[in-house]
Amino acid sequence: MEILVLFIVLFALLALGAPVAFALFGAALATFALADIPLIVAVQRMAAGISVFTLMAIPFFIFAGDLMYRAGIAERLVRVADAAFGRVRGGLGLVNVGASMMFGAVSGSAIASASAIGSSMVPLMDEKGYDRDYSVNVTVTAAVVGLLIPPSHNMIIYAAASGIGVSIGNLFLAGVIPGLLTGGLLMLTAWLIARKRGLPKGHFPGWRTFLRAALYALPGLMTGVIIMGGILSGIFTPTESSAIAVIYTIVVGTLVYRNLGWRGTWEAAQKSVRTAAMVLFIIAAATAFGFALALLEVPAALASLIGTISDNPLLTLLVINVMLLLLGTFMDMAPLIVITTPIFLPVAMASGVDPLHFGIILMLNLGIGLVTPPVGSVLFVGSAVGKLPIGDMVRTIWPFYLTLILALLLVTYIPLLSLWLPGAM
Repeated sequence: MEILVLFIVLFALLALGAPVAFALFGAALATFALADIPLIVAVQRMAAGISVFTLMAIPFFIFAGDLMYRAGIAERLVRVADAAFGRVRGGLGLVNVGASMMFGAVSGSAIASASAIGSSMVPLMDEKGYDRDYSVNVTVTAAVVGLLIPPSHNMIIYAAASGIGVSIGNLFLAGVIPGLLTGGLLMLTAWLIARKRGLPKGHFPGWRTFLRAALYALPGLMTGVIIMGGILSGIFTPTESSAIAVIYTIVVGTLVYRNLGWRGTWEAAQKSVRTAAMVLFIIAAATAFGFALALLEVPAALASLIGTISDNPLLTLLVINVMLLLLGTFMDMAPLIVITTPIFLPVAMASGVDPLHFGIILMLNLGIGLVTPPVGSVLFVGSAVGKLPIGDMVRTIWPFYLTLILALLLVTYIPLLSLWLPGAM
């Protein structure tokens, strides 16, 4: 009965349009009341859920990502990618993906990537004669790559939610090859569609122009190098690296690119505080909801259910992926990480899946949810940036969906893609 109440209240509140955090907390409160558990427990679990040192990195990485956008780093990355890929048929589609990959390496946010790169690329692609739906579809799907290429604050949430001390540094490393693979597959898809549609072909501006663009973009790209280099060398922890990223971005934006002033920094701080508060409140509410799930032994029941379907590890992973894909279509990424990690991670580990490998599967899977209707937040950002109705986007985005599903299957069933680099380092 308690399980039924938990999910009925959750879905009822979501259907009524309540914010996700309030829906999760309300469902937990209703369940605790029915089970005669003091309601103060829900508040205590919320406080415990965000009283985790590693979560301090989230507001700093969000702040750093917004500062990078205002410092003009995205525009410089677009110039580098344009000089490298712009000469091929539909080259600006490849430029879009390449710039998203590089911006992901310094921001780690799919929404920031779609907003920053989309604001630069969609008008440029319009000017060159590209179809608007193609431009927006490339922008939103390429933004998913930023969730895999370090640093990614969603990986920090997963590490905290795992409860088994998953190394954030190793998790960052585990996402590099899957991120490059996913970006490469999206580039191939963008090129094939461009050839089929007969989209414009650019020209190579010359090595001098390419090297100049790369040199101008280098200070911005060094953010990711400094973060990963500092973590791997032991100079600072992943949490400290987020603060280093903020300081470095402010220095680059004010002294090197000179696009970032006091007003821009203050506006970025205000926006980041609001975003971080929203994310952390969702994590807190999802922690209370997850405690209710654990109290009702839902993870164990689900593991038994999956076990009755099959004891084959390959099929178990397939079932988990399908469930996560379905959940991702109507709930945002951060609460899903906190809710589903305690449920599916033990099931995956029982099937012999490494926690690092499962973390990358989770990132890519829920990242796909960000670009699928009806609740895909990156889809809405792309629609706003490209001034294109979501219905028009979804009608032609399916080749990119298939590409992301292919990348998910490769990452799921070839563990070496995720585990080789952490093992080598």
